[in-house]
Amino acid sequence: MNIGVLGAGSWAIALSVLLHKKGHKLCMWEYSDEAARFLNEKRELPSKLPGIIIPQDIQITNSISQMLEMAELVLCAVPSQTTRQTLKTAVNETNPPVFANIKGWIMASKGIETGTLELMTDVLIDEIPNLKNDRVAVLSGPSHAEEVSRNMPTTVVAASENQQLAQLIQEQFSTDTFRIYTNDDMRGVELAASIKNVIALAAGITDGMGFGDNTKGAIMTRGIAEMMRLGKKMGARDSTFSGLAGIGDLITTCISRHSRNRRMGELLAQGLTLDQALDRMTMVAEGVETTRSAYALAKKIGIEMPITTELYKMLFEGKPAKLAVRDLMMRETKPEFW
Repeated sequence: MNIGVLGAGSWAIALSVLLHKKGHKLCMWEYSDEAARFLNEKRELPSKLPGIIIPQDIQITNSISQMLEMAELVLCAVPSQTTRQTLKTAVNETNPPVFANIKGWIMASKGIETGTLELMTDVLIDEIPNLKNDRVAVLSGPSHAEEVSRNMPTTVVAASENQQLAQLIQEQFSTDTFRIYTNDDMRGVELAASIKNVIALAAGITDGMGFGDNTKGAIMTRGIAEMMRLGKKMGARDSTFSGLAGIGDLITTCISRHSRNRRMGELLAQGLTLDQALDRMTMVAEGVETTRSAYALAKKIGIEMPITTELYKMLFEGKPAKLAVRDLMMRETKPEFW
């Protein structure tokens, strides 16, 4: 198949290299002309995926219309907070008939948009002309680019309200090291993918503060409870949060040395300000802005998300980490399931 990729960062490259091995024709769009020239010349992104060579017949372009014109499927892999502007650029620079020829849009970005509090598939449907849910899917799960690009066994989920589209992705993207399951709870998968980054920030803070396994286990387990509480209120299924996009991705992101969100939390616990910690990061820590959005969303729909709330106060109100931990531990006692 002809697959266009919005983005040329580590996840976009890892997926493109994987799909190239399946025999698909790939074209990646990079928003920076300078970065696109670098990738075309070097065929590698050493700052993020050192040693991973991009095959010569994967096209890399700074023309978003060129990428879309060749695509039967479009894989969206740009940072969540830039997704809307990227899609606006796509619409502004591409002839309208091109969009009708695209069979499916696959969202691989994870996050909740600041301000609108929309999930990425909502942003996609907002911006692409005449696009409906039956041509939209989400690809998510425990899948660090560093490991996928090196053919380490990985399992993910393709979620869509259109099971034919989910099964098409399963068939076309699965390899002997990349196994895909299908799911029809697209909203649940997106919420899990977004909130796990928030919990991973909190897990990184506990690591940076020198706490142990008890604390990490508590953060992850109560983090799942927050995901499920939010998901239930927004029409998702509880079972989705027990799957790859929920528990699977949460465990991976909270414990992995590759996790940018866990690393961000460590930096904050070491006493860096938010701006200082962001400057240290070579890749986007989606959990920072998602914390802002998740906190606002919880208030809007009237649910409690204690870990998210304390993290928001640390990131954006300057609350000391030790005080945030104490306040979490000293909350009014409750049953485990409420």
